[in-house]
Amino acid sequence: MTKRRLVIATRESPLAIRQSEWVKDQLQKIYPHLAVELLGMTTTGDRRLDVTLNKIGGKGLFVKELEEALFDGRADIAVHSMKDVPMELPDGLCLPVICEREDPRDAFVSNQYHSVMELPTSATVGTASLRRQTQLKALRSDLDLQDLRGNMNTRLRRLDEGDFMAIILAAAGLKRLGFNDRIRAYLSTEESLPAAGQGALGIECREDNASIRELIAPLNHAPTAAAVTAERAVCRKLQGGCQVPIAAYAEVHHQELFLRALVSNRNGMRILRSKLKGKIENADEIGTRVGEELMQQGAEKILREFHEE
Repeated sequence: MTKRRLVIATRESPLAIRQSEWVKDQLQKIYPHLAVELLGMTTTGDRRLDVTLNKIGGKGLFVKELEEALFDGRADIAVHSMKDVPMELPDGLCLPVICEREDPRDAFVSNQYHSVMELPTSATVGTASLRRQTQLKALRSDLDLQDLRGNMNTRLRRLDEGDFMAIILAAAGLKRLGFNDRIRAYLSTEESLPAAGQGALGIECREDNASIRELIAPLNHAPTAAAVTAERAVCRKLQGGCQVPIAAYAEVHHQELFLRALVSNRNGMRILRSKLKGKIENADEIGTRVGEELMQQGAEKILREFHEE
C-alpha cells in the first residue's frame, strides 16, 4: 500500500483521545505505511457543563462538530462512543464500522463503600444519566441522586473531593483509561441495564467515500455491530435518546441475538421491560419489535411525560 494520510476527528477529552488512539493503532497494524493524525475538537456538549444534557439537546451535542469536520473535509473519519451517537445520522454520513465491544456494564465507584446496597440512607450518588438514576431508584429509593457531568478525570476528582459518596460510571471508559482499580463493584445488567451502544466504538465517515469505507472495514466486529444495531433500533422506535430513561442491551451467542430493553418513569417505580431472541441477521427487526412491545405496554405515556418537561 502506498503511503497515505488519514485524519481522525475526535473530542478532546482524555477518554475520546484514548479511543481514537486505539483506532489509530489498529489501523496502523493493518496498514504500516498509513500516516494517521488526530484532529481534536471541543464540542458543544463538552463546553456546556453547567446544565444537564437533556436540557440542551442530548448527547448529539458531542458529535455535531465532528460531523461538520467530515462534511468540510478536515477529517476522514470520526470515532464515537456509540452511546453518544443520535439514532438518526445526517444525510451523507454513515457508520460502517462498529468495533469490538469493551465491558458494557455500569461500574460503582466509591472510596468508602463496596456496593450500592452498602451505601447509608440518603447517600449522595453522582451520575448524569437518567437511565442510571431511574434504575438506581428502583434498587434504592432512599439515595440522593445528583447530576454529575464532565470528563472521567473531573468526575473522579469530585468524588475524591467529597462531593459524593459514590458515583456510577461506564466500566468501559474506566478500563480504557486504566482506572480499573477505581471500580469497587460492577452493576449487573439485571440491576442496571446498559444504554444502547454502551462500551462500543463506532467509526463514522462520508457515505460517498468508498476508499475510506474500504480502509476501515477490517475494524468492524460483526457480533458487536449486530448487537448495537438491535439496541439502536429499540431507541429509534421509541424516538428516545439520553433525554429519557431507555436502556437496551443485546448479547450474541452462536449467531443468536438476545435483546433486553426497558423504559422507566422518573422515580423508577414503573419500569416496562421487553426481551426477544432471534437470528443475528435480523438484528434491526428484533430491536423494532421490542420497541413496539414496549409501546404496547405504555411506554409512549411515560416518554411523553419527559418530552413535555
